[in-house]
Amino acid sequence: MYNVPALRRSAIAAACLTLIAGAACAQQSDTTEATVETVQVTGNWLGSGQRSVKNFGGARTVVKRDDFQLTGADSISDVLRAVPGVQVTDNSSSGGSAISLNIGVRGLEGRYSPRSTILLDGVPLSVAPYGQPQLSFAPVSLANIDAVDVVRGGGAVRYGPQNVGGIINFKTRAIPERDTAMDASVRVNKYDGGNSATMASAFVGGRIDGGLGVAMMYSGLEGDGPRVHNRDKVNDFALKFSYPLSATSEVNAKFSYFDAYSDTPGGLTRAQYDADPHGAFRSVDSWKGHRKGLDVSYVNTLSDTREVEVRAYFNQSFRQSLLANAQDASLTQLASSPRHYNVGAIEPRYTQRFTWGGIRHDVTAGYRYLQERADEKNINFVVAGSVRSETRNSENSTDAHAVYVDDQIAFGQWRVTPGLRYENIDMGRYNVLTKFSQSVGNTKLLPSVNVAYLLDKATTLFANYNTSFGSIQHLQLNLQSSADALKPETAKTAELGARYAANGWQLDATLFNLDFSNQIVFVNTAPVFYQNLGKTRHRGLESRAEYAFGNAFGGKLAGLSVYGTFAYTKATQGQGKYAGNDVPFYSRIVDTVGARYKIGNVVADIGSTHQSKQYADDANTVAENASGSLGLIGGYRLWNASVTYVIPGDQRVEIQAGATNLANKKTYTRTTDTNLGILPGAPRMAYVTLRTAF
Repeated sequence: MYNVPALRRSAIAAACLTLIAGAACAQQSDTTEATVETVQVTGNWLGSGQRSVKNFGGARTVVKRDDFQLTGADSISDVLRAVPGVQVTDNSSSGGSAISLNIGVRGLEGRYSPRSTILLDGVPLSVAPYGQPQLSFAPVSLANIDAVDVVRGGGAVRYGPQNVGGIINFKTRAIPERDTAMDASVRVNKYDGGNSATMASAFVGGRIDGGLGVAMMYSGLEGDGPRVHNRDKVNDFALKFSYPLSATSEVNAKFSYFDAYSDTPGGLTRAQYDADPHGAFRSVDSWKGHRKGLDVSYVNTLSDTREVEVRAYFNQSFRQSLLANAQDASLTQLASSPRHYNVGAIEPRYTQRFTWGGIRHDVTAGYRYLQERADEKNINFVVAGSVRSETRNSENSTDAHAVYVDDQIAFGQWRVTPGLRYENIDMGRYNVLTKFSQSVGNTKLLPSVNVAYLLDKATTLFANYNTSFGSIQHLQLNLQSSADALKPETAKTAELGARYAANGWQLDATLFNLDFSNQIVFVNTAPVFYQNLGKTRHRGLESRAEYAFGNAFGGKLAGLSVYGTFAYTKATQGQGKYAGNDVPFYSRIVDTVGARYKIGNVVADIGSTHQSKQYADDANTVAENASGSLGLIGGYRLWNASVTYVIPGDQRVEIQAGATNLANKKTYTRTTDTNLGILPGAPRMAYVTLRTAF
């Protein structure tokens, strides 16, 4: 097994301590009408707040804690359903819903979210960002999150790899600025059919006389999902520190621990689904995993025009699946897949502001070194006699260097940001069973440009062109064809859009075109292998609208707001015998609509989500096969509602009650993995939440 060498770990730690000498942001007050913004020197695009979203030269949506709590959302997936261009699958057969995260952006593959850069406080969430980006194990809980930031286009220079499907950052709860703040919550979910689960969270934090800040947060889940053999248990803990070293510098740290266990009920045949849509015929299959992480950052505002930031992180992850080869008495074999991952990285970044010829420049240069070490095994157990055999034992390594530079240019009402990212990746594999080893190197140069025009204080127009890539993954490297060396996936994305916020309205719309080439695809023949084969094209429209009535109509509708999103995506295969067909597992139309009414201490929210039909294979097969893994997947609309009542006082108490899938509509998707078949959606669920804060 590869381990991060002690010397390399010490070097990362030493670099952090050495560079803890100065990056925060220096703010200036509002400038003239032509500038139409609060000027801010900051090298951190994801940490610069809502103002930066307004001026950002790409499609971007931020959903904050207060908003998603009022909808009754209880998972990251629930929040992302309301973001235009994002499609979410409830679960993926061999990955339980409490462990996996399945996000597809603009028609890209959604199973385990492999084509988006997904971050937690700016740190990659996957067990190995280059070699194993799939989130079959996603160590994040909604109760510990303050905001969800979805950058669908325009961020490829800063963040990678796997940025074809944009960048999604989950921001954990901030350290309070006051002496002490505490809150706690408990929620009970009850499904039609009788299954139930309990969720609990707790938070305590504060800052001592403007100095040391500490926050501790916990989120847990235990209980049954909507199906038979659907037990979940999750613990998510984080401890954050912040300490100002001087008037201009600060050091931040976060320790985190996450563990999860999930039964996986698997797919159903059509006959099984008709007999009991929420039953299960697999009583053994399960997933489990844990992750330990440390993230340290240092930021220093050297002057009004200079900022330096250094971040380092290290995490250890373990995940394991247990899958049976049959669903009944014919069970003869169990397959276990234990996998260990170590990831360490350091990223210094420097931002310099200067004015040249009356044009303001904020130039940021950054570098990231990231190291991955992994061992991955497949072990088969014969039930009779307990015979054990290893079918895979591979040790994998990645050493990746990324360098990026961009210049946020401001002149008049224009904001233009050209940038360039360079990736140099060395990957290695060692097959312990055959003693075969191989090293593969790849480099990519990724130019991009974002443009924003601040038409007035309410309106921003934007356009961009970005190049993105997805690296070769460990499993793909181990199963590549000897006759065709794999190349990283590449994509080119263009956007044109606008944002408006004034007079009670919040509006945005984006047209996009994404050309994806060099896609790595799985060839399911004997022997199975991966190769560069597919090209796809994704184009469409994303839009969002919200209106708060306020004093309109004489204030008679004060407290009422309405909202909705609409996304149309046409994602088609670009080559091969199925050229022109839709790519599988995405809907051309996804929309939401809802209303929220606040009167006194009561807030009522009702909303719906809708998606159109999907296909389950490249051939766009309509007729269903006996196993349920192929055939058209019908579209559907679901309605949800919640009522929240706040009891005011020194100890704030909040009670929320609601239901999802109000009409108890039957929905399903399909899977083509080892547990192939129909995957039922959740039935109606009622819930009650109690929150208290001090």
